[in-house]
Amino acid sequence: MRILLVNHFPLEGSGSGIYTKNIAQRLLDKGHKVKVIAVDNQKVENNQYQFPVETLVYEDFPCFTTHPKSNNQFYNLTKAEIESYLNSFEEIINKAAEEFEADLIHAQHLWVAPYAAQSTNLPYIITAHGTDLKGFKEDQRYREIALEGAKNAEKIITISDQVHQDVKKYFSPPEAKLRKILNGVDDNLFKVLEPDRLELLQKYVPEIEEDPSYLITFVGKLTEFKGVDLLIEAAQKYEKEFPGITTLIIGSGELSAQLKAKAEKLNLEKLYFLGNLKQNELPALYSSADLSIVPSRVEPFGLVAVEALACGTPVIASRAGGLPDFINPEVGRLFEMDNSDDLAAKIKQGINEEDKAKKGEYAADYALNKFSWARVIDELLEVYDSILK
Repeated sequence: MRILLVNHFPLEGSGSGIYTKNIAQRLLDKGHKVKVIAVDNQKVENNQYQFPVETLVYEDFPCFTTHPKSNNQFYNLTKAEIESYLNSFEEIINKAAEEFEADLIHAQHLWVAPYAAQSTNLPYIITAHGTDLKGFKEDQRYREIALEGAKNAEKIITISDQVHQDVKKYFSPPEAKLRKILNGVDDNLFKVLEPDRLELLQKYVPEIEEDPSYLITFVGKLTEFKGVDLLIEAAQKYEKEFPGITTLIIGSGELSAQLKAKAEKLNLEKLYFLGNLKQNELPALYSSADLSIVPSRVEPFGLVAVEALACGTPVIASRAGGLPDFINPEVGRLFEMDNSDDLAAKIKQGINEEDKAKKGEYAADYALNKFSWARVIDELLEVYDSILK
């Protein structure tokens, strides 16, 4: 089987990029042929991955929200820039499909790429990731493109219950065209580790002199809908109760300066911004944490929550989007969305009731059994086979 994977973003720094990279590697491992088209601000070198990547180079590529490599958004583009972007996709997809002799195209997002894939006359499927639905609601200029791309797709994959319901609401596809395949965690990378915590922390924050009493982590984009401001407000409350407790904010985005100013104004002594880190750096930090926090106001799925669970760390998450689908009392706690007081209270409970010791081992097994990429790729191959046959 020869699969052409297409994404609007780089293979690092976004959930859909990681999803695409995992599909490509797992297909390769199972003996299939794969090629990836990704957008990036620089050309991806041929030896960076085990599979070929064709790069659509945009210095300041557009995003639905934000990306570590770009703060530009689709909604900022002029009509001429949208047309140029679409033409670029059509050109690179047609060229790659012909040279690679693809059997099937798997496009990410109900957006421009599926529309462009139509011009190849190859069968194609789409995975809806949720941020594309945000874009659909945000900017009506893209709706006709998104709707036509969805209409002519063989299948639309949804990654969570909320995304599934939103696709039905905004795109009204026939039920037979939809297939829910819950997102997966890279089980080769995210697993329980036992690093020296102080040594690990000093690698990123040299001024830390002793192992903190407790460690709290956040991983994600520094943008409004991720709710990082709520965690900063909560930190002011739990720092008073637990001397030495340390909070790490891992990620970047358009609100970086604003959030740092907020933390400084609240005189938070043990809250540190580490910036964007590579995927392979995260498992040790997740494993070292007592709790990992996902305070999103909007969250189609919540891959970072599954990554933390796979590393044996309980998760405290908001009652938003796809998070309540899998964060339960056995692996973490849910707090009232947009309520920093409730978030602080749940973090205090998680520490006082020793969630890490009591829930960590089960959380790791739960994540790997329920969200293994081995399960995801088998379900995707079932979809590919059904279309090609």
